Amino acid sequence: MSWRVVVISSSAKLDYKLDYLVVRREDITKIHLSEISLLLIETTAVSLTTALLSELSKRKIKVIFCDEKRNPSSELISCYGSHDTSAKIRSQIAWKQEVKTMVWTEIVSEKIRNQKNFLKHINKSEYAMLETYLSDIEPGDKTNREGHAAKVYFNALFGLSFTRTADNPVNAALNYGYGIILSAFNREVVANGYLTQLGLFHDNMFNQFNLSSDLMEPFRILVDRRVYKLEPDMFEHDEKMYMLDLLNSEVIIDGKNNYVSNAIKIYTKSIFNAIDEQDVSLIRFYRDEL
Repeated sequence: MSWRVVVISSSAKLDYKLDYLVVRREDITKIHLSEISLLLIETTAVSLTTALLSELSKRKIKVIFCDEKRNPSSELISCYGSHDTSAKIRSQIAWKQEVKTMVWTEIVSEKIRNQKNFLKHINKSEYAMLETYLSDIEPGDKTNREGHAAKVYFNALFGLSFTRTADNPVNAALNYGYGIILSAFNREVVANGYLTQLGLFHDNMFNQFNLSSDLMEPFRILVDRRVYKLEPDMFEHDEKMYMLDLLNSEVIIDGKNNYVSNAIKIYTKSIFNAIDEQDVSLIRFYRDEL
């Protein structure tokens, strides 16, 4: 099972040799590809070979490229994630609306439940309001309890003046963390043979990752909690590494401890099983110690 997050943060040459990622600087470091779940290229001062990119793609290793400000800007996604991709895409196009509505309702409910539990854990009285929103959710969240809950939740965490559109270190950290989680979901969606563009609820024509945006919702809380604990007054290299490390934290899923990166894999597969079988009881959400 791949588990290692590899970050390249300074000038280097990367290539592939005999199942190893070879990092060439003044010295040479080799990492077996079977150990790598994610490769983050944090600087633009890196060159790498197409042979390496090809092998990373074949092994479904997520690769994230950063811009000159060291913020995630793009990622490597394999065009063919599964041997039966064509069949999977045909089934995805044919997903019934009532099934998508059922699954989305479960996802939104779990997201609000996680937010409520976190607010209760940190002794924020607003958790009671989220409890009410949770009980009021209708199929497909037609009354947008998710949106109302988000406003109460973020104001409880970061203050009444906080908005998600402001340019500040808190939002920078949230966006960075969400970007990492989204990339992990993109990897799993493609690895299972589906299209990231066709979502359950999200359907923005300009969003290439509508389905991943749907699936990641219950995992956002993992980012939120780290940012709340971090209380960033700046967002630079150390803060980014702290956020990136969330993929190596552990949660409980199917009664076992798993790294977040593997929990994403298990949960994503369970979503597709639930859709195929039209049975939301097949969805496997994670649990963790607050």
